[in-house]
This record gives sequence, C-alpha cells and structure tokens, in this order.
Amino acid sequence: MEIELLTPSKETTDIILEEGGDPLKSCFQCGLCTGVCPWNKLTTFSLRKLIHKSQLGLVDFEDEEVWRCVACNACVKRCPRDVNVPVLMRAIRRVIMEVGAGIVPHSLRISEKNIAGVGNPLGEPPERRMDWAKDLDVKTFTKGTEILYFPCCYQAYDPPTRRAAIATVNILKKVKADFGIPDNNVVCCGESIRKAGAESLFRRLAETNIKIFNELGVKKILVTSPHCYHTFKDEYPEFGGKYEVIHLSQYIDQLIQQGKLKFSNPLVKKVTYHDTCCLGRYQGIYEEHRRILSSIPGIEFEEMRDNREYSLCCGGCAGRLWMETKKGERFAELRLEQVAEVGAEVLALSCPYCMANFNDAVVTTGKSETIEVKDLAELVSEAL
Repeated sequence: MEIELLTPSKETTDIILEEGGDPLKSCFQCGLCTGVCPWNKLTTFSLRKLIHKSQLGLVDFEDEEVWRCVACNACVKRCPRDVNVPVLMRAIRRVIMEVGAGIVPHSLRISEKNIAGVGNPLGEPPERRMDWAKDLDVKTFTKGTEILYFPCCYQAYDPPTRRAAIATVNILKKVKADFGIPDNNVVCCGESIRKAGAESLFRRLAETNIKIFNELGVKKILVTSPHCYHTFKDEYPEFGGKYEVIHLSQYIDQLIQQGKLKFSNPLVKKVTYHDTCCLGRYQGIYEEHRRILSSIPGIEFEEMRDNREYSLCCGGCAGRLWMETKKGERFAELRLEQVAEVGAEVLALSCPYCMANFNDAVVTTGKSETIEVKDLAELVSEAL
C-alpha cells in the first residue's frame, strides 16, 4: 500500500482563520463530534478528521465532504470544548464561496444566484412575494402596527409550505392581533446561505431587510420559520437590527396560557412532533409545541425516541436543502421510520425546511397514504 505524504500548509489554516474559523483553535481531536453526527447513521463521515485537516492546512476545498455538515448543532451540544462547528464549517465554505478556492455544488450555486438576483432561493418574481395573502384581507405593515408577521421564502412561494402562513393569518385574526405583513421589497433572511459560506450576500440581504424594518419602526417580529427566528434574533443585531423576535409556537403557547385562545374543534388523530434544530438545539424551545398539542382536544400525542435535544435533523439547513442528497442518505427518510414506529398518523413540525424535506420523504418512502405532514399552525387553525 502506497503512503501519500502531505505537507501541512500554514497559509491554508490562516485563510480559514481569517474567514472566521477561530473554533479550530479549541478542538483537541477527541472525536466525539463524529460519534454523534447524524451522517454516521446512514453513511461514513469523519468530522474529526475534516477538522484536523483544517488545523493542519490540508483540507481539500474541492472535496464534497466540506459540504456535508448541516449545522444541526448536535456535536456542539456534546463537545467538551464547546467547539462551534457550524461557525467553523461556515468559515471553510467562505474560503470556497468568497475566495474561490474550491467547487460550489451546482444546485447550491443556482439557489445562491436566485437569492442574489431576486431575493429568494426559488427564483420566483419578487413582485409576487406576498401573493399568498391577496385573498386573506391582510394589511401591509405600517408604522404603529404592533406585530410584523414575516413568512419565509418557502411559505411565501411554495404551495404546500404556504399552508402554514395562511393558517397563521387565521390564528392572528381569531385573537384579533394587531399585525401586518411586509410588502414585496423584503428579501430572504439569509440564514442558510450564510451557513453555506456566502457572507457578502448575507450581509446585503440583512442590510436590505433591516433598512426596511427600521424605516417602518418595527419592534416585534413574528415568524413561522426557525431559520428566520435564529437570524433575526441572533445575527441581525450585529448589523443594527434589534427587535423582539417570537416564533409562532411561543406566541400560541402564551395565548393558551393566558386563556386568550381556546379550541372547539376536536382533532381525533395520533400525532408526533419533530423538533427542528434551529428552535431546539439552537434556542432551547421544546416544551411549547408539546403543550400546544396537548391542549388540542382529540389529539393523542406520541413521542418519538429521538426527541428534544436528541432529535434527528431533517437534513435541510446550511444550504443542504438546495443540494442533492442520494437516496439512502436522507435524514428525513430515516426520521419517518421513527414516525412509523410510534404509529403516528400526523407528523407535526414548525419549520418550512423540515416541511419541504418530509413532504418529499413521504413520497420517496411510499408513506404518503399513512403519514400526513402538517405544520403546527395548521393543526391549531383546524382546531379553532
């Protein structure tokens, strides 16, 4: 067997550090990240090895392995040194996306161009962004309105995912909330394309939205996407966008606790819930969804074996939603096996990316007749 000798490159390590790769300095190669990485439930991926190559300046920027990480945060929650792997992977990808040191997957490049050109990853016309609400009698947000409801790109354009936005409007109207939606000038929040390494594009998107929000005097933003939640709450403040950000699940839970939202229509279904990474491991939001489901009459709630902080990622974050994943390596298909194990008729979730992945997975696994995928907002709206 031939042994290939490689020479460490300080220049390569330095450029990763320059692009935000400081977590490299903390990793002491225990390998725990590889042990908990969801990829190793389906294939082989040594995150420890990739990090070590980066420390030595030996990372191959043309290797598809640099695009595997879905930034699910499972490794971060268990790392004894608190190494922020999503931030590290973002830095490695910046070297490719911003510096041009490697190859960007074709489908990801298309989504990046769509976001840069028309403000959404689907390539849809920006002037149609709020068409989903044209028959719902919803006002456009103006100064003095209490809540800005900001649906994500998928909920604005993708018909199956759009149901969550429509259901949200129904709920807000039911409780007589003072809310409005943006006009067509807003753009993608930029959360996932930033994790994919397109930092300059993310900053442009953030600046566009923040300018609009600040000119309108926005103080409170309600979202139905955990990705919007994370970036508005944790990333926009750095660029001058400081708002109270609340996810719909938190809002509904508060209304129920205050006695302002009551259910009158029983939903006789066996339901399980999928914890999304950006609400769960990133934000620690777990119990709100379970309290809501338990409050709906008729629902029999069953917990999957991988739940809360141990939930299995759907595979859609950090740009992976826009990249091709081979059959047999799709997290959503594996997760559906856990849904079937508990005999649930409905898989409830609170994320448009999860919705897109599971809608595909029920078809590819032949489970579309036995498992219904629904956003929590849809179930709440149906029970009112």
